[in-house]
Amino acid sequence: MAGKAATRTVHSKRAKPLPPARARLTRHLEPVAIPEKLYFRIGEVSELCRLPASVLRFWESEFPQLKPVKSNTGQRMYRRQDVETVLRIRDLLYGRGFTIAGARHFLGSEKKAGRSQASLPFPSVRASRLSLIRNEVQQLAELLNRR
Repeated sequence: MAGKAATRTVHSKRAKPLPPARARLTRHLEPVAIPEKLYFRIGEVSELCRLPASVLRFWESEFPQLKPVKSNTGQRMYRRQDVETVLRIRDLLYGRGFTIAGARHFLGSEKKAGRSQASLPFPSVRASRLSLIRNEVQQLAELLNRR
């Protein structure tokens, strides 16, 4: 092999078709009209979002933002906010191709960005004024030390 350059053949990967379940879900990512109700049962959310109920239950364990309340009978009751979160997760995972960990991180960073700390209600004081006050305090301290 001395004198000859080693060459490598690069094989291009063909795009693989999506698995049937995922291909079906990506076709159904159009906007969903959420009815005006206080609570939705898991079956209703499943139909609205076009997701199996088992996926919704799994997402509850993976995403801390998704916490439906349970009725006295143990039935999961989703609020409108929960349904919107499910739709957002569905879009991130199936529409934009996020992993579950990536979607969890993205939703967490959105939440943190939304609750920025407000500034303190103290009046702004200019640096020059602070230096004047500091000088006056030092002069007073010198006067007190002389006595």
